[in-house]
Amino acid sequence: MRLVVGLGNPGNEFVATRHNIGWEAVDELAQRLGWIGKKEEFNRLGKSKFDGLVLDGSVSIHSGGTEKLLLLKPVTYMNDSGRSVQAAMAFFQLLPADVMIVLDDLALPSGKIRIRPSGSAGGHNGLKDIERALGTDQYPRLRIGIDAPPPRFPGRDYVLGRFTEEQRRAVNPALERTASAILTWIEKGIESAMNIFNADPE
Repeated sequence: MRLVVGLGNPGNEFVATRHNIGWEAVDELAQRLGWIGKKEEFNRLGKSKFDGLVLDGSVSIHSGGTEKLLLLKPVTYMNDSGRSVQAAMAFFQLLPADVMIVLDDLALPSGKIRIRPSGSAGGHNGLKDIERALGTDQYPRLRIGIDAPPPRFPGRDYVLGRFTEEQRRAVNPALERTASAILTWIEKGIESAMNIFNADPE
């Protein structure tokens, strides 16, 4: 079984903000899998469990088999994301390698994605709390670029703001690539996903 966690904050005031790009990525994947329609919302259809909203099902893979998949949106607020991730992992007895955390990254330009099998939190409060809860940083993560804030612009205000039209034009294709990257990770593993999707999009 695999667990994909999109990081973000609950509440209408945070919808479509830069810090909630992880939630958007999970929405995109759920739509790609046919678990929600274009006009349906994960937030409305998802079950409340593990201090989050969840959708679960099976993913067909090319070998002819299936892989169980749980999509999770923690509703604990970003700084307490670890509680939700730990609860889901404990319930299903998952290893850190079975989990993919999807999040925003100030260090990447909008439209770029980067997959890593492990690593530091890099100043991201959601990853910091997950590392604290799990006692390890050895879990996969997929970062989606949101650009660095303008000079002298507070980082907290920037991540809680919404994308510009130009950024959104770059971010929407990145969400599509993120869904493809996650499905590649499920089927072929982290190395294959990194080799294919860490390259800059053409």
